[in-house]
Amino acid sequence: MMHVVNSRSMVTRNNEQEQTFRRNVLIFPSNSCLNQCTYCKTKHARGELGSYPPEEIVSRARQSFEEGVVEIWLTSEDTGAYGKDIGVTLPELLWRLVEVIPEGCMLRVGMTNPPYILEHLEEMAKILSHPRVYAFLHVPVQAASDSVLMDMRREYCLSDFKQVVDFLKERVPAVTIATDVICGFPTETAEDFEETLQLVEEYKFPSLFINQFFPRPGTPAAKMRRVPPQEVGEIQNVLVTEESHDKKFYVAHNKYYDQVLVPKDEKLLGKMVTVEITSTGKHYLMGRLLSDEVTKVAIATPLPKGTVSGVQDNLQ
Repeated sequence: MMHVVNSRSMVTRNNEQEQTFRRNVLIFPSNSCLNQCTYCKTKHARGELGSYPPEEIVSRARQSFEEGVVEIWLTSEDTGAYGKDIGVTLPELLWRLVEVIPEGCMLRVGMTNPPYILEHLEEMAKILSHPRVYAFLHVPVQAASDSVLMDMRREYCLSDFKQVVDFLKERVPAVTIATDVICGFPTETAEDFEETLQLVEEYKFPSLFINQFFPRPGTPAAKMRRVPPQEVGEIQNVLVTEESHDKKFYVAHNKYYDQVLVPKDEKLLGKMVTVEITSTGKHYLMGRLLSDEVTKVAIATPLPKGTVSGVQDNLQ
């Protein structure tokens, strides 16, 4: 179910399935963000930050509860930036929402980047401690190296992120902090990556989303020289089983069921071949055939009647 409220097109998405199982609704308080991250296309695709008036959001929340919804997710590209374009703060909106949450219903606050919650830590701690608000917050770190964060244009440093997490863990009993990490950003070194590993080990985030860097066309990061993937240069044996969707390659799989694209040659189909991994994509590896030799798949000789896995069974 999708609701569109007035000409400003505030969109909410209802996750109810035939009004039977799930009873939650997503409400989007704003559109786009304030950041200019070098790897992201949000700003390019959605333009400037656009926040909806608090009264519209509160009205939609109240309506949702009246319709039988019991859980609201307040979420956007950067929930923490809400209101900066209309002179309202996120805590102000959240306190108004708390007032209309019925007994037995809950509110979940969506992802917020560190810079926009730093100035509201005291209020956010109180809100997350409210009995009808989940003690949960998604605060992406992306990298623990300040130099990488600068190259990403994340507009904060590691100490800012730690300040947010430490404050909330101290003030909100058993709070759950979720975070994101991007691995393989073009300027990330082995030492930078080690810093991120140390951060994860230190905080032991109960919810951690790990993403491999992918160069989105048109972003500044897409023009940076990529970190060579570990698989490039490896020699692997792969089993060729089918044609790719675009019909340009054959699809093979290695021991770990990674998808490897190989040249389209009919004699390879159904065979085990040796390839060198030359490059990687988001969901595949590219393989260069090292020789014309192929290994035929051995077809087992049918077992004699009455034989099961080499054990004789006297059938009557």
